[in-house]
Amino acid sequence: MSRRLAMLPFGLLLAVLVLSFIFPGNPVNGINQEGISFPDTAWMLTSTALVLIMTPGLAFFYGGMVSKKNVISTMLQSFICMAVISILWVVLGFSMAFGDSNGGVIGNPGTFFMMQGVLGGKPWELAPTIPLVLFAMYQLKFAIITPALITGAFAERIRFTSYILFIVLFSLFIYCPLAHATWHPEGILFKLGVLDFAGGTVVHMSAGWAALAGALYLKKRNEPSHNPARVTYVLLGTGLLWFGWFGFNAGSAFGANGLAATALATTSAASGSAAFAWIIFDAIRGRKPSAMGTCIGAVVGLVAITPAAGFVTISHALAIGIISSIVSNLMVELRTRRTNIDDTLDVFPCHGIGGITGMILTGVFASKNVNANIAENGLVYGETHLFSVHLLAMVGVSLFAFFGTLLLLKVTDLITPLRVSDEEEREGLDLSQHGERL
Repeated sequence: MSRRLAMLPFGLLLAVLVLSFIFPGNPVNGINQEGISFPDTAWMLTSTALVLIMTPGLAFFYGGMVSKKNVISTMLQSFICMAVISILWVVLGFSMAFGDSNGGVIGNPGTFFMMQGVLGGKPWELAPTIPLVLFAMYQLKFAIITPALITGAFAERIRFTSYILFIVLFSLFIYCPLAHATWHPEGILFKLGVLDFAGGTVVHMSAGWAALAGALYLKKRNEPSHNPARVTYVLLGTGLLWFGWFGFNAGSAFGANGLAATALATTSAASGSAAFAWIIFDAIRGRKPSAMGTCIGAVVGLVAITPAAGFVTISHALAIGIISSIVSNLMVELRTRRTNIDDTLDVFPCHGIGGITGMILTGVFASKNVNANIAENGLVYGETHLFSVHLLAMVGVSLFAFFGTLLLLKVTDLITPLRVSDEEEREGLDLSQHGERL
């Protein structure tokens, strides 16, 4: 980062430092303990840590897939999200996602500005047995990994400083509105009855469509083909993601209860069936069962079960894993052979299409016998309303995430060029952007 470019973020950090003195966030009457369950709190502290480890897992998952000269830059793009989004979430993000509703679309930035009222605040309405601050920190981990997921689509060609600006804009203007609309009791999608247990819509669909927008906007790499640098990194990253995903899904029950156990079981079933389905589907077409295929299949299953984890039976979770794996596998093939889109690590076919498939299948398989808090059963039980709502929401979210991201990419590009020069790309981003080598 050049000295001139560093002045703006330095000024913003200085502003945050000043604001931390002006708004210390002290609880008025101490930490609120009313109605708090210590077992639920212990589980959610654990889940928060589990979700955080998914981002380093993603760094290894993506880092192993790119060329050797871009491993460090690709991994750092995930790690920097943990720094930048943590600051943003404290200052504005949590308020814009979960603050007082403005028309069901976005939260009031002043509700929890600089985390005012969070330490001593009443528990969140939908998580009444854990401290509000724990709910805020748990949701932070979702906000961290979402922009990190996008990076696989434009890997090996984005300028690091421009990427930082982009993830700030994406988090504020794409992620926070979707989180508010879907998970806030006054959110427009929540009121429509859209079910998203742990982020299929908010996290994976938004990241998937943003990835497609990024791949189209930054255009193809000069050398679009490469050999993965470290398949062992991919295996390690998959293990960390799989491990952390139990906090991602089971933690979204917001308590140590039967619903959390259900989400854990459905997550296990879907990821396993998707991993196996991917390599079997490859084998049918004459390909060898690969480590990469197994890992990608597992992640696709985890993506697809995310919106459904607390709403479907375990046997239906198997179906979700198998269906999503085959659909995403076909989309990877279609993207590779029939289009010129350079989605470097197939983020849209895996996360975008996986999230869409999961959202649709939630509308198919959701059951009030699994979760009594939902209003309607899915299509397989003979009820059509939930399925119709999910189809409508899928279209709306897709349009918002795709075109909104295109606009933010253009804004970012006007402020600071998004793409590295041809010479920097040939040299590799590890050296050209960070002065480091694997």
